[in-house]
Amino acid sequence: MKIELYIAQLLYRYQCVTVPGFGAFLTQIQSAQLNESTNSFSPPKKMISFNANLKNNDGLLANHIAQIEKTSYEYAVSAVQYEVFTWKKALEENNIFSLKNIGDLCLNSDNNLVFTPYDQTNYLASSFGLAPFVSPLVKRELFEKELEAIEEKESIQFIPETRTASPYLKYAAIFVLGLGLTGSVGYSIYQNQIASETMIVETAVQKQVQNKIQEATFFIKSPVPAVTLSVKSTTKEVKMPYHIMAGVYREEKNADKTFNQLIHLGYKARRVAPNKHGLFPVLYGSYTTFAEAQKAQSEIQKKHNPEAWILIQSL
Repeated sequence: MKIELYIAQLLYRYQCVTVPGFGAFLTQIQSAQLNESTNSFSPPKKMISFNANLKNNDGLLANHIAQIEKTSYEYAVSAVQYEVFTWKKALEENNIFSLKNIGDLCLNSDNNLVFTPYDQTNYLASSFGLAPFVSPLVKRELFEKELEAIEEKESIQFIPETRTASPYLKYAAIFVLGLGLTGSVGYSIYQNQIASETMIVETAVQKQVQNKIQEATFFIKSPVPAVTLSVKSTTKEVKMPYHIMAGVYREEKNADKTFNQLIHLGYKARRVAPNKHGLFPVLYGSYTTFAEAQKAQSEIQKKHNPEAWILIQSL
């Protein structure tokens, strides 16, 4: 069974994919890059690295293989172990072997594993469809020189136009101006008259209303019934889809032991219901954003468990 295909599938979704007994493939997001010397642009992508010290089985790869192949978890674990055996044998014989779409692994002079990733595959899902490209260089100096040459050849001269005004137009303009001033003065007088008449009518109406209110008598036969308002709760449950995994256990007592240890150390640990494979996951904690989960993961890896990894899933 070639498990590099399943490793590549998991690299799209997780930051750490461990191959039990061999090592772990780690991903780190790299922002978009612009190379000014070559005028090339590269989209954001995941950089892949390898850590030969992370060898413990976290259940991620075996569970994925068992789900895709529709087989048991134990069979998937044995298949991974056999594949690791063939990898180590190839390294002993040839000092190098390749994982399709992932990279090359070889042994150096100190008999340590050296990983060289492939650049052809981008495992950042948000950059799907984006490819590197090279932009042609814009030669601005040549364009400016051509523009200056054109401006020197063609000069535009502006000749002012002289007009003779008719004396009759002057008298007509004075007449129109006089009509405008007269109309504006008359309109303001008319507006003041309308406002004063409106004030007189409003004052008379208010006096009549006050008299009616004073003469009126109100009878209340029964008290007004109380009004009951029902307010629906608008509080929504905050989803926390980012979880830091402490481990996945076959025995529930081992999961309880790890859970109690984490609680004693001050972590907001959680026990999750067994998955469909009968395994018992234990979490360091759950978070609402990926940035919070990354920050907590970094602290946990430094202080307690360097193999802690982030699971993105609604539990």
